[in-house]
Amino acid sequence: MGNTAQKRAIENYRARLTQRGFKRLEVMALESDRELIRSLARHLAEEGPDAEQARQTVKALVAGAAPKTGGILAALRRSPLVGAELDVSRPREEGRSVDL
Repeated sequence: MGNTAQKRAIENYRARLTQRGFKRLEVMALESDRELIRSLARHLAEEGPDAEQARQTVKALVAGAAPKTGGILAALRRSPLVGAELDVSRPREEGRSVDL
């Protein structure tokens, strides 16, 4: 880009984008996701309820839900064997002798 007119045009374009609230970003991604990320960025740059809904969906996906605690305990309490009075004790054995 040795052409000063071209450099000036790019600077003016970027200045107009900055005035509109846009920021230039660099993103590292797989080549296969290139068009997906570009289309998502274009979609988020639009104003309106669709863009806001997409923004909220992406935020929720990236943030993830807080892991629930006690999941295994709740699963065990839902077991059909609760209250079945099973004897799960094992006889205590010393094991076998091994010659080394």
